[in-house]
Amino acid sequence: MRSQEENVRGAATIPVAHSPPRDARRVTPVALVRLSVRACGQPTHPSRETWQHGGVTAATHSTLFPQVPDSADAVLDGLDPEQREVATALRGPVCVLAGAGTGKTRAITHRIAYGVRAGILQPSSVLAVTFTNRAAGEMRGRLRQLGAAGVQARTFHSAALRQLQYFWPKAIGGSLPRLVDRKIQLVADAAAACRIRLDRGELRDAAAEIEWSKVTQTVPADYALAAAKAGREAPRDPAEIAQLYAAYEDLKRARSVIDFEDVLLLTVAVLQDRQDVADQVRAQYQHFVVDEYQDVSPLQQRLLELWLGDRDDLCVVGDASQTIYSFTGATPDHLLDFRVRHPGATVVKLVRDYRSTPQVVHLANGLLGQARGRAADHRLELVSQRAAGPEPVYAEYADEPAEAEGAARRIRELIDSGVPAAEIAVLFRTNSQSETYEQALADAGVPYQLRGAERFFDRPEVRKAVSALRAAARFGGNDSLLDDVVDLPSQVRAVLSGEGWTTEPPAGSGAVRERWESLAALVGLAQDFAAARAGATLSDLVVELDERAGAQHAPTVQGVTLASLHSAKGLEWDVVFLVGVAEGMMPITYAKTDEQIEEERRLLYVGVTRARERLHLSWALARSPGGRPSRRPSRFLKGLRPGSGTAGGRAAAGGTGGVERGFRGGGGGTEAAVPRRTRRTPARCRVCGRTLTDAGEMKLMRCEGCPSDMDEGVYERLREWRAVQAGRSGQPAFCVFTDKTLMAIAESVPEDERELARIPGVGARKLNRYGADVLAICAGQEGVGLDEDD
Repeated sequence: MRSQEENVRGAATIPVAHSPPRDARRVTPVALVRLSVRACGQPTHPSRETWQHGGVTAATHSTLFPQVPDSADAVLDGLDPEQREVATALRGPVCVLAGAGTGKTRAITHRIAYGVRAGILQPSSVLAVTFTNRAAGEMRGRLRQLGAAGVQARTFHSAALRQLQYFWPKAIGGSLPRLVDRKIQLVADAAAACRIRLDRGELRDAAAEIEWSKVTQTVPADYALAAAKAGREAPRDPAEIAQLYAAYEDLKRARSVIDFEDVLLLTVAVLQDRQDVADQVRAQYQHFVVDEYQDVSPLQQRLLELWLGDRDDLCVVGDASQTIYSFTGATPDHLLDFRVRHPGATVVKLVRDYRSTPQVVHLANGLLGQARGRAADHRLELVSQRAAGPEPVYAEYADEPAEAEGAARRIRELIDSGVPAAEIAVLFRTNSQSETYEQALADAGVPYQLRGAERFFDRPEVRKAVSALRAAARFGGNDSLLDDVVDLPSQVRAVLSGEGWTTEPPAGSGAVRERWESLAALVGLAQDFAAARAGATLSDLVVELDERAGAQHAPTVQGVTLASLHSAKGLEWDVVFLVGVAEGMMPITYAKTDEQIEEERRLLYVGVTRARERLHLSWALARSPGGRPSRRPSRFLKGLRPGSGTAGGRAAAGGTGGVERGFRGGGGGTEAAVPRRTRRTPARCRVCGRTLTDAGEMKLMRCEGCPSDMDEGVYERLREWRAVQAGRSGQPAFCVFTDKTLMAIAESVPEDERELARIPGVGARKLNRYGADVLAICAGQEGVGLDEDD
């Protein structure tokens, strides 16, 4: 699970600038790129003489210290046609559908940098938001390298916290309540107050349910219904969770504290209630970029809407096929419905995969080819831009320890053959699988690092080493260690030798080895810095380290990465070992519904697309040595691994890359470039005329606050009828029709099937099943569908 605490911690002390930016000039989008298409439906590559490929996105595979482009046009150098479309589409709403490895971060950072360098965007007027501190730090680092320093790149939580701290005294009065680091203790205290006994695992699960409820804007009284509607399996009786949730909120108020979800909720409340505050924020930020848009929760979407106001200078980037956080409230619907909310949007599809070999890409496409559901209908067919590599390797083992030993043995061979340890990863479904691989790697003498551990520049040995380098830069003339060294790398090695760095790593693993790896990463960084900046001094390096610490742009630490599939999102390695790819683990046992199964498939897809060159997939037939070999390979590999039959895949609906223009009026033939099915009129309130974005309001076709002309008698008869239908089918009432749909019916009182079918929430299936009853009730007929003996 993404750590919301990690994403906001440390942001509290940074002030907010509020000087309104100068008016930004508009830029006309460049002409539509038309790609010739082969018979197989994949685009022909433009000549490599006219554009350089987008490059892989890992910091380890790019120049660590590139020269800042000398002009705005130079920022565009090296972008492929679709990436260039993203970078130059600076007007109005833009939606970038970016497959794995297609250079989305490159495209959006060059977009911001191009706008800034061309004078179209003021740095202080741009807010780029993403979901992890690491991603935000990488974005800030790239923007700095492109000459666009000063742009705000933050997580949703840290951006909201900055605004909340600044405006709280003005909007509420006094100081902001204390932000609690972790909610587990509060949940435990709330459970005790409710006399509910929870073990440690249940406490963690209950805290997750509270987080989900808050980001989906569900109050305690509505929890049970909302959880059932979302198909969530509550860790305890839903009524108990609702009681616990209510007690938790009461306890927070009594102690005058807030949690991380409150940061978003309170910011939303202030922006909604105080027009003067909203105006000030909108004067500050006029251009928005949202990365990983498929992971936006309803609460984050609401905050984004309030930041935007009635403007549309918004660029969103995402891939529905990488939606793997729905358990936290994330939904790809905002990404998939972007063209509905913004009919004039420019949509750019990135499908050129620069990360992975054709063999890896073929497996990734094959996985999604078997997928079902809405996200699968919008998947992108990746086209590898790399030379051919080895086929994925599949391995079966007798038990889990044997699987771990096999992986460690192969990793040892790869390292001995020259593959850097930092370019190898072992990815698993749950963190509980880590220990077996830690032991196997240690036994094989392979260094490793655990993903999700303390951030690099926060490590004690790194802080101490940077302090030592700073002192040496100031007073190096009095340090005997530096008497006989003149070049920068030698100076750094001399200083860090006093902190425990040696030319050879210590034997074994553990804390001593981890400290050495941290210091070795600083030594390597100094060598790269000196090579890129002729004549660089120790003081220059300290400045670079301080800037990197501020951006959380860490150097590479040598060691095999051990990580869960969720925490590996956004990362990549030359070699990836996907372990435990067996039924019960992939998909996980508790994935029951079709939606949950499809999310597990997407999680495996994310794991596959982390690999650049080599991919190993393995599973064990038993958990322990001597155990019954009852396990079987994951169903997701059927038809993809040798000897497993034929897969029933489908072609991707949006497989090729390219651009779709939105219709913004003004002639010029733009309308013809938009597929007819995407040109929809925005939903507007039938009372006040405001554009509607909330799903519930769109069903009613009016704002929640606008007066209703609902026929109360029809509404009550519909509710009675719905209760009977739900009882007959043994399902919750909302599965028949939601309250909002019943309200919409009672407000419009349709007279025929055509009018009824226009109401959102009344699809063809429900029209066929319930249409006659609903129309009869609207016509005033009594007792419709209420006779339980018929």
